[in-house]
Amino acid sequence: MPDAGAMQENFTLGRPSLVCRWRIAGGDLPMAGRHLRALGQRRVNGAIVSPNLVAWAQQHVEWTLHDGSAQHPDGVLMLIVDEGGRAAMTVGPYEPLAVATASGLAGRAFQAAREGDETGVVPETLWAVRGGDLLWGVAPGSAVGAASGLVADLAQTVGLNVIRCEGLVQEVRNAAADGLLGSGAGRSGAEPPVSEVFLVSDEHGVVQAADLDGPRGRRFAQGYARLLESVRAKAAERPRIR
Repeated sequence: MPDAGAMQENFTLGRPSLVCRWRIAGGDLPMAGRHLRALGQRRVNGAIVSPNLVAWAQQHVEWTLHDGSAQHPDGVLMLIVDEGGRAAMTVGPYEPLAVATASGLAGRAFQAAREGDETGVVPETLWAVRGGDLLWGVAPGSAVGAASGLVADLAQTVGLNVIRCEGLVQEVRNAAADGLLGSGAGRSGAEPPVSEVFLVSDEHGVVQAADLDGPRGRRFAQGYARLLESVRAKAAERPRIR
């Protein structure tokens, strides 16, 4: 990876190799530390992101939010790194998910897992409830984005049994295709059916499946919403540098 000196304002960004999309609130970035730690675990062209790039990103978060969040205070902070290791950061509007069915969320998680295979970090993960267990659709040892890491930590803090279940995404997709989601019936010879499905995303936070929601996912969604409100309140109290 090139050093920070290769990351200048006046350049033409090449083909994107890494794109991070981080939700902001009140012109500030919740979980900034978690996002930057996850960035340090990512890869560009097979090489771990350099400490110089992480330091550049940390420095530019505040500058970019100051310049770009006036129009989109509750938008999305985007970090783009091209194949040459050059980086750019910008703020854009937030657009909620158009499709929030269990099948649609599983499809997003499937694509996010493929991104994780390429970049080293999975930005969106699928979660489900089966009996008293909270299933997390990632392989053991996989690195995840800030939001997923936060939910995993919170679940363990409140004593929930979190099980990494690499096959969860495909299980949900198969059950949706067979019309079994929410029916109380499982596939022949398979585990009992899941009773809730939700997505955890660095961009979208906690999104419950419209066709298979429940109290566990609702609890995390409400907690994430409170986090955004807390960040907005603190940002409103802090004087802005003009």
